[in-house]
Amino acid sequence: MSRKLVAYFSASGVTRKVAETLAEAAGADIHEIRPEAPYTRADLNWQDDQSRSSIEMRDKAFRPAMADADADVAAYDVVFVGFPIWWYVAPTIVNTFLEAYDFTGKTIVPFATSGSSGIGNTVAELRPSVDAAATILDGKMLNGRQTAASLAAWVESLGV
Repeated sequence: MSRKLVAYFSASGVTRKVAETLAEAAGADIHEIRPEAPYTRADLNWQDDQSRSSIEMRDKAFRPAMADADADVAAYDVVFVGFPIWWYVAPTIVNTFLEAYDFTGKTIVPFATSGSSGIGNTVAELRPSVDAAATILDGKMLNGRQTAASLAAWVESLGV
């Protein structure tokens, strides 16, 4: 039986709710990926070219600082990584998280939430932030109301 962690970034609380249900369904521990400077409503205004999130997402190399880097990733075999979709990909703080830890020999399972976008090219964009000795499975959109039963079935289908 593998040890599982659900690590997630949530700007508005939507991804947090899914992550909490997933952790319960998978029998996993949970870790919030928090930015050092929390995002304000103005920061998240995707219609403003000068908002913090717009500026960060235009620069593929930008890595927002995390509030902490104390996730005990080494203790887990499988790490579910959740986030909202921003500009058709994961927010750059997810890259910060993936680059902060050694995922050698681990399986990473991305999951995302979005009001209107699909997961698109997200997994391919995250892959360079992870050690080549890690396995990244295809991501899954977990929009809408997710039940513990449906998430447990998804986790079981992954064979992790």
